[in-house]
Amino acid sequence: MSQLKAIIGLGNPGAEYDATRHNAGAWLLHALARDAGGELRPDRKFLGRYARVRVADRDLHLLEPTTFMNRSGGAVAALAQFYKLAPDELLVAHDELDMPPGTARYKQGGGHGGHNGLRDIIRALGNDKSFHRLRIGIGHPGEARQVTHYVLGRPGKAERAAIDAAIDECLATLPQAIAGDWPRAMQRLHSFSA
Repeated sequence: MSQLKAIIGLGNPGAEYDATRHNAGAWLLHALARDAGGELRPDRKFLGRYARVRVADRDLHLLEPTTFMNRSGGAVAALAQFYKLAPDELLVAHDELDMPPGTARYKQGGGHGGHNGLRDIIRALGNDKSFHRLRIGIGHPGEARQVTHYVLGRPGKAERAAIDAAIDECLATLPQAIAGDWPRAMQRLHSFSA
């Protein structure tokens, strides 16, 4: 099984989106960069903010696309091409409507599930869906027509605390995932609930 070489955290750019549910993937990336002693800096060639860090004795590329969510693929493809990374060496962290706040799950492959960031990444990688995902639960508003307003809204205090707790648990399992020990990483993360 391949080892992870890059983690991409999805979100929308700009201060007005920083604290919105749709940026849960970017929240994870910021926490990882902070914990690893790295700093995400603007990098035009990757259409985003980039850092190189060491986690679990391995070099890791971190990327936060600064295009809007539905244009995330260009940044991911630029990083993958520049460093010659295969799709299954990538982990994309993103918000997940179909899971409650306080939960997170690893997954490899599959469709986009209506997530515009994933849809664009799949397209940009030549329809290769084999990249890993880290799905961070944000809950669902209950009605499809409320989804856009909901993902672009800010979670309440308790909800944000649950999401942050799930992100902390993700960070605790990342060394195993990075090393390619997916069963152990999944066993721990998938049994967690804040």
